[in-house]
Amino acid sequence: MRDPRRWPAFVDVGLTLVPLAFVLGVTTVAGRFQRDPLDLPGYLWLTAAALPLVAVRRYPLPVFVVTAALTWVYYSSDQPGGPAIVVPTVALFVLTRVRGPLVAGVAGAVVIVAGLVVYLARGGELVLDARAGLFVVWLVAVVGIGTAVRNRVAAKRAAEQEAAERQSRLAEQERLRIAREVHDVVAHSLAMINVQAGVAVHVADRRPDQAVAALQAIKEASAAALADLRATVTVLRSGHGLGPAPSLQQLDELLDHTRATGLTVRVHGSPGDLPAPVDGAAYRILQESLTNVVRHANQPRTVDIRFARHDGRFSLVVRDDGRGAETPTIGNGLRGMQERAATLGGKAEARVVDGGFEVRAELPLEES
Repeated sequence: MRDPRRWPAFVDVGLTLVPLAFVLGVTTVAGRFQRDPLDLPGYLWLTAAALPLVAVRRYPLPVFVVTAALTWVYYSSDQPGGPAIVVPTVALFVLTRVRGPLVAGVAGAVVIVAGLVVYLARGGELVLDARAGLFVVWLVAVVGIGTAVRNRVAAKRAAEQEAAERQSRLAEQERLRIAREVHDVVAHSLAMINVQAGVAVHVADRRPDQAVAALQAIKEASAAALADLRATVTVLRSGHGLGPAPSLQQLDELLDHTRATGLTVRVHGSPGDLPAPVDGAAYRILQESLTNVVRHANQPRTVDIRFARHDGRFSLVVRDDGRGAETPTIGNGLRGMQERAATLGGKAEARVVDGGFEVRAELPLEES
């Protein structure tokens, strides 16, 4: 259910004609039983009382006051009794929905008191009987029902908005995850291909055997990149499940690609068995760290990789001996490493150290 002010235009007609038809029909039948048939002025007066309902969505307070006043005048006449009170009831209900119970309650109370004052001013006697209590019951009932509907609609709207926001966050997280995966695969593979292509060009004339080896490394790196990209695209097209998860069980292959660029890679410790999320994040962080060494380090010769566990956390340190290292500018690679670690409740940082550059990541082994 939506805000009454946003209902389609034909609802205005329905809010007017349905109560009007009901009131006229029942009052006509009641007049016959009361031997006081509804005459033309009565029909016209009831119609005039109901017609303001056309504008009740836009002007609920004035419409309620007008319909209540016209209905009170009708009951004060010698016309037959009937359910004319339905007209101000509809107006009061919409007023409660649009403006809230406070405004509706005050307006209803003012209308009742005003009607009582006019009644007494015309010489009527104040009688506190069941009929007087019915007006209070009517006011409380209509405002109460209107408030309940208003609160229910508000709760439903809030739940729908929360669900939409949650869906948007999930979509954004998935988009970032895919962007990180594609970046890691492409950046690492292209970095290796670029280095090997440079080697092949440099030694093609003097050492053709080394050039062939470099071209073979390019072929393997490009084939691996294409396979990873194909798997990612397949997942995107299917919309089901996840692609093959990276793992430190592929560590040897990753290190072979790095060593093929001429770097010496030393591994200290062992990652051991890791939970799948930690395993995948650690692999991508290591992959990006090695890619950055190949792409950005100045004349590096050695890369040291350290795996360790302490206090329920898995740590990964990648350190190179490149010359003149500078504080890095946060780009897609470093941002991706930090996001991967933060998603698991860990952290990743990159910094300049004596004699090179270091990336350090700590990932919790158990969910907090």
